Amino acid sequence: MTAEPAGLPDVHLPPAYRLVAMDSVESSNDEAKALADAGAEEGTLVWALEQTKGRGRHGRTWASPRGNLYLSLVLRPECALAEAAQLGFVAALAVGDAIGSVAPPMLEVTYKWPNDVLVHGRKVAGLLLESKTAADGALEWLILGAGVNIQSHPGDARFPATNLIFESVGPEVNEALVLDAFARHFLTWVNRWTEDGFAPVRRAWLSHAHGLGEVIEISLAKETLRGTFRDVDESGALILELPDASQRVVTAGDVLFAA
Repeated sequence: MTAEPAGLPDVHLPPAYRLVAMDSVESSNDEAKALADAGAEEGTLVWALEQTKGRGRHGRTWASPRGNLYLSLVLRPECALAEAAQLGFVAALAVGDAIGSVAPPMLEVTYKWPNDVLVHGRKVAGLLLESKTAADGALEWLILGAGVNIQSHPGDARFPATNLIFESVGPEVNEALVLDAFARHFLTWVNRWTEDGFAPVRRAWLSHAHGLGEVIEISLAKETLRGTFRDVDESGALILELPDASQRVVTAGDVLFAA
C-alpha cells in the first residue's frame, strides 16, 4: 500500500477533479488505470511525488525523482479512440499555459509533435495516453499521463531535456503550483475541444509548433523519413513533405530535428 503524502502545499483544483495524492508509486498511469477499471469517475487525478517505474511512450523509462510533477488523469470521452487521441494536443496546450503562468514572460514554450512540451528547445514535459476499449470497440476510458520536469531532468535523454528551475523560473515553483495551473488550463482547453472540436486546439498548437517549416526526421518502426514539417491535419497527423515534393501523412513516430 502507498500512503498519502503529508505536509504538501495546498492544492486548489476545480470541482471537476477528484484528487488522489500518493507518495511513491510504480506508475501513476497504472494507478489511474486500476481506478478506472474499478469505476473511477472522469476527472479522477492521481498525483504521485515519485515513480519507481515511470514510463513514457513505447515503454521507455521516464526518470521520476521527487521534485517534479507526475500526474495521471482518468478521462471518459464519448468519442472514437482516434478522436480521443486529440486530447494529447489539448494536454500539451494546458501544460504550456501552466508553465507560462508560473514562468518569466520571455520563456519560450513550444510543442514537439506528437506530445512533448519544450522550453527553449529542450524537453520539459511529456505526455502519455493509454486507453481501454470494449469488445465492440467503444472507448471505456483514456488515461492521460503527464510528467513535468521542475527541479531536475535526465542528462542522458534521447532528446535534450531541461527543467523549470534550471530555466530560471524561480525556486518558489513546486509540484503543487504547476498541478494547480495545469488543472485549470486543461479544463479550459478540454471544454473548448468538447464544444468546438479540434480546430481551435490545432490552431493554438501550430502557432507554437517546434520545427514547423523545417527539415525533420521521423523514426518509424521500419524506416526513417526525412522531409519538411508542413502541417498537422484535422486528425492530428503530421504532414511531411518529402524531398521529391510528395507528402506523407504520419500518425505515429519519433521526431528528431535535423542538424
